[in-house]
Amino acid sequence: MLEYLHIRNLALIEDMELEFAPGMNVLTGETGAGKSFILKALGFVLGDRLSADMVRSGADKARVEALFTLDGEELVIRRELLAESGRSRLYVNDSLRSQEAVRELRTQLLIHTSQHGQQQLLQPAFQARFMESVVPCRDLLEARDELMRRLRAEAEALDELKEKRAELADKRDLLEMRQQEIDRVAPEEGEEERLEEQRARLRETAGLRDLYEKAQAFLYGSEDMGLLDALGQFESLLRRIGAVEEDFTEEADAVAETRQRLSQLRSRLRRPPVQDDDIDVDALEERLYELAQLKRKLHRSMPEILAMREEIAENLSFLDACALDISAANRRIAALVEELKGVVERILPQRREAALQFTGRLEQELRGLGFSEEVRVIPEFLPQELWPGVADEKVRLLWAPNPGQPPHPLDRIASGGELSRFLLALIAVQPHAESATCIFDEVDAGVGGLTLNKLAAKLDDFSRTRQTLLITHWPQLAARGQKHFHVCKVVRQGQTYTLCAPLDAEGRSAELARMEGREA
Repeated sequence: MLEYLHIRNLALIEDMELEFAPGMNVLTGETGAGKSFILKALGFVLGDRLSADMVRSGADKARVEALFTLDGEELVIRRELLAESGRSRLYVNDSLRSQEAVRELRTQLLIHTSQHGQQQLLQPAFQARFMESVVPCRDLLEARDELMRRLRAEAEALDELKEKRAELADKRDLLEMRQQEIDRVAPEEGEEERLEEQRARLRETAGLRDLYEKAQAFLYGSEDMGLLDALGQFESLLRRIGAVEEDFTEEADAVAETRQRLSQLRSRLRRPPVQDDDIDVDALEERLYELAQLKRKLHRSMPEILAMREEIAENLSFLDACALDISAANRRIAALVEELKGVVERILPQRREAALQFTGRLEQELRGLGFSEEVRVIPEFLPQELWPGVADEKVRLLWAPNPGQPPHPLDRIASGGELSRFLLALIAVQPHAESATCIFDEVDAGVGGLTLNKLAAKLDDFSRTRQTLLITHWPQLAARGQKHFHVCKVVRQGQTYTLCAPLDAEGRSAELARMEGREA
């Protein structure tokens, strides 16, 4: 049950607080006063969308807050709409929640009927869905829906399998040619890097050997005198000078020491680094050239070529095994189809029985709403193929409101007033959550005279067991409300406001007089 609604800064509503009563709550006022928008605000707090321009001019956000009683516990739902971004935030008992979570609660909290609902009633697809809701075998319906979900998933996977097979079949020759090119070279993981590293080492060793040879040539000399011989002669000169001038003796000793150290270095330079005899340089260069040619031909790096080889192998393997996979998928689909047939065969008689019982109750409700005692509502069971090879039925409502008329679809004979009453009858016999608040937005459209009194009596009777919110322009209906709200527009200092306030006995009398077109 809806106990409280607070709307702030939404469109023409600046600040509105409404406390609702059990039974029938009536909202009346002139056309365009904003009655339906109050219900739109209620829909917004339960998940409907509103655009940012719905925020009242000058405000940074709009807020709608509703207090419900559900299963004996209070449930507070608050939703805010930001003017700047148009985004909204939704809270349940002060905890931030998703809109999807609140939409799941909606059917337990609210049942909204309107003129739009009347137009839906004319659609065979809506009738079929509606009649499905009265079938008692919910476990079978859930099993059917699950089988349909699995069938669609299997069929989609099979289509993808066939599509991939067709695509790869066209490329098979190219794939096999590429595979042969790669297999002919047969590159290995990390091979190119390993060979490049070996070549770098070989080049480094060759460079060092050349340096060793140059160093030895420098020490020994080639055609002319080498460094060691030159130092020997230089030392001899210094010794001869030192024989006359003693202070040259020390320098001669230093040159002798240098010549001794260079002489020791000579033995080391005679042992240059040895080339790796296990490496065939020509074969190494030939292999690197072969790998480079493969990269140029395929326009890919070596890691990409190795990945391509694996992908080609997988695709060719897929093509080879595809027929088996398709056959297995077809067998799974066939098994699901047989299971679905069995479930549908069990649903069919229960759907027929439920539809006949439901339309019987519906006829009783219609008689209480001013239709002929001979009014008939007939469920027409139309064949439909639920899945290839699975025959099912959908229900369409036919009716004959007057004696002597053959049954026809609703969209061929129903007037606005008849549809309004038919919709009310549907709501009355359809199972709903007992705590859900029923909203009737001008369900009395097209109804008048004595029939209107019967409609008022039916709404009154309905509201004895369910909380009802009724928007109406008829005093006969408004007079039945346990609580009466008046909605109006006022202009203050150049600003327009929508106001809504509960009426006391005197105010209610005046409003009913206005609705009747007479002075209070």
